[in-house]
Amino acid sequence: MCGIAGKFSFRGDVVDRSLISAMCQTIVHRGPDAAGIHVGPCIGLGQSRLSIIDLSEAATPPLTNEDESIWLVFNGEIYNFASLRSDLERRGHTLRTHSDTEVILHLYEEYGTSCLDHLRGMFAFALWDSRRRRLFAARDRIGKKPFFYARTPSALTFGSSISALLADPTLEIAPNLAAIDQYLRRQYVPSPVTAFEGINKLPAAHYLICDVDGQLEVSRYWRPLVGEIRTDLVNREEAKREILTALKDAVRSRMVSDVPLGAMLSGGIDSGTVVALMSMESSEPVKTFSAGFADDPDNELSFARSVAKRYGTDHHEFILDTSVLDVLPLLVRHYGEPFADSSALPTYLITRMARQHVTVALTGDGGDESFSGYDRYGALLRWQVLDRIPLPIRTALFGMSARLLGSLPHRNWLSRLARGCQMATASLATRYPMYLSVFKDDECKAGYSRKFQALLACNTVNHGGSLSTPQALPADWMMHHDQLNYLPDCLMVKTDVASMANSLELRSPFLDHKFIELAARIPSTFKRQGMRGKIILKEAVQELLPHEVLNKPKTGFGVPLAGWFRSQLRGMLHETLLDDRTMRRGLFTPTFIRRLVDEHVAGRRDWSNRLWALLVLELWFREFID
Repeated sequence: MCGIAGKFSFRGDVVDRSLISAMCQTIVHRGPDAAGIHVGPCIGLGQSRLSIIDLSEAATPPLTNEDESIWLVFNGEIYNFASLRSDLERRGHTLRTHSDTEVILHLYEEYGTSCLDHLRGMFAFALWDSRRRRLFAARDRIGKKPFFYARTPSALTFGSSISALLADPTLEIAPNLAAIDQYLRRQYVPSPVTAFEGINKLPAAHYLICDVDGQLEVSRYWRPLVGEIRTDLVNREEAKREILTALKDAVRSRMVSDVPLGAMLSGGIDSGTVVALMSMESSEPVKTFSAGFADDPDNELSFARSVAKRYGTDHHEFILDTSVLDVLPLLVRHYGEPFADSSALPTYLITRMARQHVTVALTGDGGDESFSGYDRYGALLRWQVLDRIPLPIRTALFGMSARLLGSLPHRNWLSRLARGCQMATASLATRYPMYLSVFKDDECKAGYSRKFQALLACNTVNHGGSLSTPQALPADWMMHHDQLNYLPDCLMVKTDVASMANSLELRSPFLDHKFIELAARIPSTFKRQGMRGKIILKEAVQELLPHEVLNKPKTGFGVPLAGWFRSQLRGMLHETLLDDRTMRRGLFTPTFIRRLVDEHVAGRRDWSNRLWALLVLELWFREFID
């Protein structure tokens, strides 16, 4: 695992080595073991390396081919690199290292941009082709590894983090207010934009090509399947066998490492299954890591312990309290743009603990999006009952009420009633993001200042993955939506940034793209019935897990913010959100922010997720913009 950075000069001059060095210094935590820089006409490439496969000096990046016409910087792991290497050698290629990085160089020589079709793993890379005088960059199918870029009239600057790009003094720093609006609604900034004007994310499953004339093209090379049921998987027993076989293969391939390896054990079905399968493959006890909040009634540590005990793992636990907030300013700096998933805090701390023992850890991320695990899927399916009523009738029944209630002064109960009427008249494509949103439309209308609203009116943002098959069954549609949006832009961002801040590599067997494709071909009726999700997955792994883990209710890794904001963190709310510095930004109406704080502290309404989003946003402004 690594951090990459670089600059492509359209003028043809040699890129300043000191600039590439400065960019790499901002991401040294992503790769503290080795570093390398290549500069030449048009191009400068740098990489900070976390050594996982082939620890020799020969594998120190950037790597090049035999005639040095192609150079590569790479962040990630290619799990099928051994078979790819053998095939390339049969085709006459000479490889000088045993690293997965070098395989990509020769795959590109053999297949061009279609080399991506052969890669199985997580990656973000930039490849300089001096003969064609072009840059080829790509990001893995699920977006596990990040890639940011900014194009100016004279150059393309790129890297693994926004901080690396900001080290380039030719880039101007300004907030993207349309992206910030999206952040407040979603809790993250969706691809392809960032919270900075002029800086973009390369979306998951996309590649870009930029030539010396500055022409830049971004293309999608893979898309999650939806609605393509495989005939044999309609047989329930066959589906269960296929799930378990594919999971075993995904786990086995992710256990290849030249450094110590362990697992993050949350106490849920997904991570428990990964630990079970790892234990069957390992000749030594698997090192497992869990965390929980001392004052959280949904603490899952007891479930993690039951899995650890069953498989005799070398188990480590971390108990968290309000001191986790001490790392908040550091995390704001690492994430580079506002990010309001509060579970980033415990994720950072548990990966910091794990890094004291291992360099690589497997996780259970991805099971919910493939097997309908989120409770919200069941809740939205209940709303689908209304769709049996013809839309004109629903519009007549609820549409006028929604408009009338929306025109009244903003009050909690009125707003909830208006949103209910809106949900009743909406399609799933509108209803789903409405249900997920942090700040609702009516809250944005009441809380955004006139200045903010005026700026947004003339500044739109292109965001979010489009769905190729809107006719899909509702459960399939929602899972597909999350695989295109929530998974790459929120969950993968959370885990990558938090873990790499501690120089720890995370690997996710459930996010193997072959496994995702298999799961998509299983009928959604096998996965969910009403409020019960992951049914077929539970059946497939039931022999691997304790009964209490299989039957526990769905819980997340949430921070108990509601109680903290009414007690230990009450002062932080007032000092940060209600001080003059925040108010002078002019983005929000002061009365609205005071109302959120007062109502929450008094216990009249739980505004904790909105307050957290506002708190993180203000800290981001102070870190990067002021």
